[in-house]
Amino acid sequence: MGYKVAVVGATGAVGREMLTTLAERDFPATEVVALASEKSAGTEVSYGEDKTLKVQNLATYDFKGTDIALFSAGGSVSEKYAPIAAAAGCVAIDNSSHFRMDPDVPLIVPEVNAGAVAKYGKRNIIANPNCSTAQLVVALKPLHDLAKIKRVVVSTYQSVSGAGKEGMDELFTQTRAIYVNDPVENTQFTKQIAFNVIPHIDKFMDDGATKEEWKMTSEVKKILDPAIELVAMCVRVPVFIGHAEAVFIETEKPLSAEDAREAMQDFPGLVVVDHREDEGYVTPHECAGEDAVYVSRIRKDPTIKNGLVFWCVSDNLRKGAALNAVQIAETLVREHLEKAA
Repeated sequence: MGYKVAVVGATGAVGREMLTTLAERDFPATEVVALASEKSAGTEVSYGEDKTLKVQNLATYDFKGTDIALFSAGGSVSEKYAPIAAAAGCVAIDNSSHFRMDPDVPLIVPEVNAGAVAKYGKRNIIANPNCSTAQLVVALKPLHDLAKIKRVVVSTYQSVSGAGKEGMDELFTQTRAIYVNDPVENTQFTKQIAFNVIPHIDKFMDDGATKEEWKMTSEVKKILDPAIELVAMCVRVPVFIGHAEAVFIETEKPLSAEDAREAMQDFPGLVVVDHREDEGYVTPHECAGEDAVYVSRIRKDPTIKNGLVFWCVSDNLRKGAALNAVQIAETLVREHLEKAA
């Protein structure tokens, strides 16, 4: 059976990646529709190796007859149009933060909690988690199953593509300006990003955390276990694609580095590259364009009982956004829509 799929925000970095991922994974689509704002209507975007799609105006699009819509156009667009799609009988898979903490909307990373997709019928909407959360819960899940995680401390090193094409352009422009001694201007980030790191992603909250840090805490609890305590420091770094995380966990049961490594090696979506030598680990540069979450530098934390440390990297445009959304769609089709048909 084939499905009609719409991609909302098709001209953005994640939207284009969604189209690429749908084609690469041979998603069972009889028709794919590219949607964006009125100003982008009429432009063309690539779909697969040799196809192009003409972008249609989201504001005038009729979702009736569309089975699945992948949204990646920001929270305000999702807030307005995802319920419209849902009311027309289309399942909206939303990449923004708008619906993530809605108790009637499942928040899904298929390797971790695919069973929760069954709850989509309450709103006809499924939420995709924050990019930094998605890779983290994939790495945490096998360890939580093995020894039950009590606490997580995570420092992120997040690429500029997390801020979209405009963020990538700003890193490029600033870097070039520095080399040719031109003035450096900030428009997308609060401080210079070229040759710098910025400990500030999203808005500050009353407790001093940023909203990005709050998202990680809240989303890990919803996806994995509400009993897990988590504190995050989220930092923007001058990398184009790929998020990295230094993760420190405390478990209820003893967990050796060897057992953790074995559990991670056997878990779907995870690749362990952990050699205690030069180049024996994975960096954001190497994970760009890859689907997997990579884990390296697994070792005991000697400062606490039952402590473990590891390094985690992933392509934030793929597993952190586009790939995860497509995997949700695949789960939805395989376990629900096909059976309903």
